[in-house]
Amino acid sequence: MTAGAGAGGARARRLVATVCAAQVLVQIGAFFWPALLPTIMPLWSLSNSEAGWITAIFYGAYMASVPVLVTLTDRVDPKRVYLFGVAATVVGHLMFSLYADGFWSAFATRALTGVGWAGTYMTGLKLLADQVDAKMMSRATAGHAASIGISGALSFACGDLIANLSGWRAAFLVAAISASVAWLMIAFVVPAAEAAMKRTATGGRLYDFFPVFRNRSAMAYAMAYCVHTLEMSALRGWGVAFLGYVALSTGTGSHLVSPALIATGLGLIGTAASVAGNEAAIRFGRRRLVQTAMGASVLIGAVIGFVGPMSYALAAALITIYGVIVWLDSSSLTAGAAGTADPARRGATLAVHSTFGYAGGFIGPLLIGWTLDLSGGMSTIGWGMAFLAVAVLMLLALVAFCLIRPRELAGDRGAEPDR
Repeated sequence: MTAGAGAGGARARRLVATVCAAQVLVQIGAFFWPALLPTIMPLWSLSNSEAGWITAIFYGAYMASVPVLVTLTDRVDPKRVYLFGVAATVVGHLMFSLYADGFWSAFATRALTGVGWAGTYMTGLKLLADQVDAKMMSRATAGHAASIGISGALSFACGDLIANLSGWRAAFLVAAISASVAWLMIAFVVPAAEAAMKRTATGGRLYDFFPVFRNRSAMAYAMAYCVHTLEMSALRGWGVAFLGYVALSTGTGSHLVSPALIATGLGLIGTAASVAGNEAAIRFGRRRLVQTAMGASVLIGAVIGFVGPMSYALAAALITIYGVIVWLDSSSLTAGAAGTADPARRGATLAVHSTFGYAGGFIGPLLIGWTLDLSGGMSTIGWGMAFLAVAVLMLLALVAFCLIRPRELAGDRGAEPDR
């Protein structure tokens, strides 16, 4: 029996609030690295490609770990897997704070933090999906995505603030402490899954993903999520550096509003856009919302790198608009995959969804770094070609999504019966 059905909506809302608050605390340090990239790159004499690899390995480690950890929640209490993920996050941040001093040490510790993300992001969503009813699940998914968005937004400002006050090592130490608080919240506040949930029948081997791949609707949302996350990770990983380049090349603007502060505002606005996007998907149709967001991403991504360097104010405005568009379909895509999944294979479906997403997340920062280096370094042409490459991939994803036409969710406008 679900929390929503058996113990009333109040218990379900408390569960959602607790998990979402824990997600903010555990993920607050996730983007300290890209926030501090302009400071650490010259300190360690990193190339653009090396910086891209350190950013990308976070997503690469996630991609390698998530099929194991999230699928495991179909047989093991998600709470136990979640606590493991938080512990990995704590150790990753702590080791970065104490020992990172160049490419390889940063690469290894960011990889460990990526494993922690794999054990908390979709696992937290699975924890909620197993204990709230179907009617609440879409909004619980949006709330969960909002908590991740808020933590990601605050990550830039918090990392920059702490580093300015006490140095970059102190920033990662604070991130480890914050994640430790999240571990305690989940351990002592969130109830374990009921025995019936733990014994959910999967009708086959635990790591048999072929039934998931045969679910056309879930896979359509997963493929769109792949390029969505590629775009989002490229923006998160290089947005501060892009704005820093514009500020340096034009000599204006950053003394009023720093790149890190703009990235924070972008994340907060984007989070609101993600929640609003899910509500719009319910009201106007999920496919329509996703297609609109993807099309708009193509248009602005194609021009932002060429036009933004004209002035810092223009770059900041374009980055903000771009972020709103990028985030608009974030929770809608994940809710689409979760809502069209076979309930007995929801963990496996979310694992595949996340693997696809963070395969894109792994490629995004690398794509920007490689394109910049191939274009001769940071320049208007370099940034223009880098963002244009992302826009081309989004266009291909939009075409594929339109051809597959995934199902709407129950409650969405235009919802269709199962095929």
